[in-house]
Amino acid sequence: MSKLDLSEVGLRDRAAWEEKGYQLPQYDRAEMIAATKAYPTWVHFGAGNIFKALHAAGAQRLLNEGILKTGIIAVERKKKGEAVHDGYSVVVTLKADGGVEKTVVGSVAESCYLYGGEERLAEIFRAPSLQMVTFTITEKGYSLVDGKGELQPDVVTDLSNGPENCLTYMGRVAWLLLQRYNAGALPIAMVSTDNCSHNGDKLKAAMVCFAETWCKNGFVPQGFVDYIEDPKKVSFPWTMIDKITPSPDRSVGAILEQDGLEGFAPTVNARGTVTAPFVNAEESEYLVFQDDFPNGRPPLEKCGFYFTARETVDKVERMKVCTCLNPLHTSLAVYGCLLGFQRISAEMKDEDLHKLVERIGYVEGLPVVTDPGIIKPKDFIDTVVNVRIPNPFMPDTPQRIATDTSQKLPIRFGETIKAYLASDTLDVAELKLIPLVYAGWLRYLMAVDDEGKAFEPSPDPLLASSQAYLADIHLGDALTADEAEAKLAELLHNKGIFGVDLIETGLSKLVCRYFVELIAGPGAVRKTLHKYVNE
Repeated sequence: MSKLDLSEVGLRDRAAWEEKGYQLPQYDRAEMIAATKAYPTWVHFGAGNIFKALHAAGAQRLLNEGILKTGIIAVERKKKGEAVHDGYSVVVTLKADGGVEKTVVGSVAESCYLYGGEERLAEIFRAPSLQMVTFTITEKGYSLVDGKGELQPDVVTDLSNGPENCLTYMGRVAWLLLQRYNAGALPIAMVSTDNCSHNGDKLKAAMVCFAETWCKNGFVPQGFVDYIEDPKKVSFPWTMIDKITPSPDRSVGAILEQDGLEGFAPTVNARGTVTAPFVNAEESEYLVFQDDFPNGRPPLEKCGFYFTARETVDKVERMKVCTCLNPLHTSLAVYGCLLGFQRISAEMKDEDLHKLVERIGYVEGLPVVTDPGIIKPKDFIDTVVNVRIPNPFMPDTPQRIATDTSQKLPIRFGETIKAYLASDTLDVAELKLIPLVYAGWLRYLMAVDDEGKAFEPSPDPLLASSQAYLADIHLGDALTADEAEAKLAELLHNKGIFGVDLIETGLSKLVCRYFVELIAGPGAVRKTLHKYVNE
């Protein structure tokens, strides 16, 4: 078997790659890299799987067509040894019909480092050509507070010590904006493309906090605060992103190694994170931007991304995050872990789970969705339920999606509850299966599956504090709903987790009734789920 070498030298043998079915860059990469370094236009923080499969792949399509001349500068936290594969990555698209599309992506022109590469990043941020800075650092990456709502210790240190040598990610980003301000208050778009509601506001809030506090403490002038808050200088557009990129799967790695790519089998580090030199992803993708770029932008609409008004982004984002995809994923994640599933696609073959997501999406969610116009909600959810989630070739797991569930519940379900509460025609008491997911999450916190076997919950910043409320509740306990509510009252009041105060809204009674049925003993999860999805 001939070997394939993912590098500048190895890719010179284009025929060997193309014979194996790989789509290769169709542009002069050395020329692109030189142009990018001389005239940087696009910087991205958080060059993970979603970035490689969506942003970088989209940029490559435009580079292939000659529409773009510059690529992307990717920013990572710290350098982790010598660079491998010369900045190339392999994106494997897994189609529902079983087809596999393999693409070598080379649109990343340069890698920089937030810790240890400050001088080069500052130089880039001072460049008049820089138009946009995008982020995929997860929702918690923008937060300056801990689970109690108090400023994190490192944030306090950065606010007190000033812009130089910040300890925190957001502090360093604020310092880079200060470089751009000092270079002449140059315009820039700071664009969160993370999967969270009103993501641009979260990034802006962090930047304003640093700017105002540094100004108050005498480190920066008021002009820097004004610069951050002037949308004609610094914009923070909202975006909606949607493309499923599961952890690299061994079966996909095996395909690549069969092609001759050595060392492409996924590895697991001490923290349980799966890494690989490739990304596996679904074919469907959506990236919608609020079209607010004070220094111009690349013509990314030509690679299928949407640019529209802020109000439309909000509607699309709410459609996806609050109704048509994310709540369905979280429902499957919670119950999939409890029922022992290892694949999301396999859950959709389960009649009870299929009914759960259909009713949450079509019956409880769609009534509060406003049609954004550019994407039809019914069409979107049809694709989700019938094509995307059931795709047997997508190696996504309920365990991955269950990560940070406490951070996801308030948006994925709380917003729908709020919409019911605000409606003149809908009654929150009509919600039956969203409360069942809340109850399922409480059951999940017990870290015991439906067979009575212990399992390790996925990482979550509020996992330990939330589990503490269930410390004296065990599988098989014969509690009444009122007794469960009394034990869990403080947790049920937590709007930060559920999006609303479940006790105030009157939903806690139903949640606790479900919960006591779910903990009745082994098999109770399946029995309870089957009972209520068939009512």
